[in-house]
Amino acid sequence: MIGDWRSPSLENNMREGPMASMIIHHRVRDYAAWRPGYDAHESSRTAAGVTNCRVYRNTEDANDLVIVANVSDLAKARAWTASDDLKTAMQKAGVEGAPTIHLIG
Repeated sequence: MIGDWRSPSLENNMREGPMASMIIHHRVRDYAAWRPGYDAHESSRTAAGVTNCRVYRNTEDANDLVIVANVSDLAKARAWTASDDLKTAMQKAGVEGAPTIHLIG
């Protein structure tokens, strides 16, 4: 996997203590088309307590992605992963199929 992580909230997260993590795995039709939609959804992730997201791309298939993020509130994160807002954003950005989401911590 090749990392491509950018998070406007990274500096704030460096000051936070230990927390849970979220790992998301999914495929997209076209990474270059997906990325702007993903970036535009930052405020929704932050509101759900999902921060410091790092996006990794498979070295053999750039459209196969793993996202690793910090989670400050597991209940809020679970609700967000099941939200229509996230489903709509993923569909518009070109996510193929259902993502695999793990909450750990």
